[in-house]
Amino acid sequence: MAGSVFKTRTQKIVLAVLAALALLLLIVVLFINSFLKPVLTQKLKEGVVKATDSLYQVNFTDLDLNIFRGKASLYNIEFKPDTAVYKKLKRQGKAPFSLYNLQVKQVSINGAKAIKMFFKKELEVGNIVLTGSKVQLNKYGEKPGTGAKEKRTLYQKIAKDIKHIKVDAIQLDDMQFTFNDYSGKKAAASILRHISVRADDLLIDSATQADTTRTLFCKDITARLRNYTGQSTSGLYKYRVKSLELHTAASRVTASGVEVQPLPVSVYFAKSKTDRFACKFDSITLNNFDFNMYYRRSGITIADARLEGGFFEVFSNPNGSIPATDRLVTFPHWAIRHQFKTIFNIDTLRIKNTDVSYRQYNKQSKKSGAVKFLSTSARFLNITNSKQALQKNNICRAYVHTRFMGVGGLDLWFNFNLNDADYKYSYRGHLGAMDMRSANTALVPLSMIQITSGNLKSIDFKVSSTQKVSNGQLKILYNNLNVKLLRQDDEKGFTKKSLLSLLANSFVIKSDNPDKTGQSPRLATLAFIRPGNFPFFKTIWFTLLNGIKASGMGKAPKANERTAKKIRKEKEKAAKKARKLKEKEDKKFKEKLEKTKSN
Repeated sequence: MAGSVFKTRTQKIVLAVLAALALLLLIVVLFINSFLKPVLTQKLKEGVVKATDSLYQVNFTDLDLNIFRGKASLYNIEFKPDTAVYKKLKRQGKAPFSLYNLQVKQVSINGAKAIKMFFKKELEVGNIVLTGSKVQLNKYGEKPGTGAKEKRTLYQKIAKDIKHIKVDAIQLDDMQFTFNDYSGKKAAASILRHISVRADDLLIDSATQADTTRTLFCKDITARLRNYTGQSTSGLYKYRVKSLELHTAASRVTASGVEVQPLPVSVYFAKSKTDRFACKFDSITLNNFDFNMYYRRSGITIADARLEGGFFEVFSNPNGSIPATDRLVTFPHWAIRHQFKTIFNIDTLRIKNTDVSYRQYNKQSKKSGAVKFLSTSARFLNITNSKQALQKNNICRAYVHTRFMGVGGLDLWFNFNLNDADYKYSYRGHLGAMDMRSANTALVPLSMIQITSGNLKSIDFKVSSTQKVSNGQLKILYNNLNVKLLRQDDEKGFTKKSLLSLLANSFVIKSDNPDKTGQSPRLATLAFIRPGNFPFFKTIWFTLLNGIKASGMGKAPKANERTAKKIRKEKEKAAKKARKLKEKEDKKFKEKLEKTKSN
């Protein structure tokens, strides 16, 4: 009996002690919660000010803290710049060229070890989820301030208050990003909605401050954008991206359904004097993209860029103004050297199965014609404006395979000297067999010429050029060529110029090359002096066109006639003809320019 009473009393005592301990623990937790809440609030605000050298501050309306469960929630957070500090930095020439503003409805923190933070100055968190995020980036210039730059890392700025920061995962869902560009003559804005971002294994400590395997101190950052649409400031173009994803650990950016859609042709030309561009790519992939270099604004480095499917179209504006400046600016290697302010280095650019076309309106025929290059695939090597890269290799090489007018197989090879003072480049090509009538869809409206018969066997050419002079050789093999010269009739459409067509086929155009089986084919010596108003592709076209014309005229030379002396005379003759053609084109351009000015 006594033993039973003792046992009952012992149980009661134990229960009382446990209850007291539980109550004491609850009191301690409540005390710590109430004590840590203002401390953590103050620490957070001070940490942001220190880490950003007082340029930014953070505010929030409330903080819910549960030490026992390791949870915390912040509400209505705003991370914004201090305008007074920014103005001061601007006067000192130290202001950044971009400012950020972040608004978040709620931040949920799980697995936080607040006690460890308080006693050991180590911030460790399981995961952070941001809901209702809005990020705004305002760009005010192209370059940062010229004053002394802060050399300390983020860790060095916060080391006195926090030894390390570790977060397993950060998740942002349905984020909105607004980009305001005030750096140009006219302000531009772009809004991206429905963005999701996940950052894994964030670690800021003495070791990771120089860890190049991390991006923004994270082992991996993935971001996804869906169904982005936008419009150019001029209203002439609409943009669309079906999806965009980036993975920093894989160093990869992928996009699908990328589209640039201009206004309808008649509406566009009524509102603009510029050429009309349209393009669509089924997918774009950037492999081995250096995110750290891009983030530091040190430049863009991509090992392998791929564009697949879709099309690229250019429609020359018939109402376009005549550029009075030298069209050297249209040369690819000029653009690589001068057009881009950012240092970039693209090792390989691949284009696969893309249709390319150039369309032009002829006021004489009142029709438009298009030159098409279908199922185009290309490979470009060493696209760079980096001085260090150019010291190792200054040649950009390109290989293109396409179907000319969708029929003839065309192979092209280009070499561009990226740092030559005279912008040297060279190219060669081979066009395979095709029915020459396939070119009529472009020839009839653009040149008022119709090929009635003709079998092309091949065209081979090789050209060396500078920004001013092109020289080379062309060989075109064909047979049974006949053409019709056309006139425009408003009622009947295109009609044949019978007499002129007869004269052209009889005295000007040779129906075959070579004239007879066993004879040597006519070879054309190419020489062209570029008028200043001629852009890149027009220069190439005129160089080759002169050779094509020359191959269809004159007597076929015998095999032993092309001696060194004769070749030298052919080159002199071609150069003389090139000078006359340049004078003619310069005169035509001046007359056209004067006529435009008078109107």
